[in-house]
Amino acid sequence: MKIDILTIHPQLLQSPFEHSILKRAIDKNLVDVKLWDIRKFSTHKQKSVDDYAFGGGAGMVMMIEPIDNCLQEVKKENQPDEVIYLTPDGEVLSQKLANHLSTLKHIVMICGHYKGVDQRVRDNFVTREVSIGDYVLSGGELAAAVLSDAIIRLIPGVLSDETSALTDSFQDDLLAPPVYTRPMEYKGLKVPEVLFCGDHKKIEEWRHQQSLERTKKLRPHLTKE
Repeated sequence: MKIDILTIHPQLLQSPFEHSILKRAIDKNLVDVKLWDIRKFSTHKQKSVDDYAFGGGAGMVMMIEPIDNCLQEVKKENQPDEVIYLTPDGEVLSQKLANHLSTLKHIVMICGHYKGVDQRVRDNFVTREVSIGDYVLSGGELAAAVLSDAIIRLIPGVLSDETSALTDSFQDDLLAPPVYTRPMEYKGLKVPEVLFCGDHKKIEEWRHQQSLERTKKLRPHLTKE
């Protein structure tokens, strides 16, 4: 998979891709992530990327020209399957969406800043708008990092245990059950006995029941019963 991220602050996105699972995925050539500095594609002498909004109002707006110039350069290498704009009013990121995006070959993400981007970018270049929650961040960079992480970990070969991602919360519209590790007892706090009974069917039934109970309590809208 190839992921191109268009931003005016590429340095904000360097760290997430230089550590842990994302770095291993890049090192194993399972994903190619490239950060594009939108400022380099500005035709203004001062490399400006924003201007005042027509009609007035507080805040600056990212201009269409440098974004278009950058995007056209990206498309010279490959035609993307999706051009995603990270925005609070987009489709809320879900496990189902992450699953779908992980099957694509090439994704472009556009990070907004200030009061967002010129609407013509959204109307003409963007194919999908994604939000990581009903709140506002200073820019789309952190959202792009979250979305990238959610996608990349699902790519076959990224996780050492291929079944790990399949048992994550939300994969079956249920939250994951509680997990425990050694020691079996710590300061009087014990691990449920069922987990070391040796009966795998009984353990899976317990885990499923725990998932149901957790989901009903914490995400009742997900339950189908």
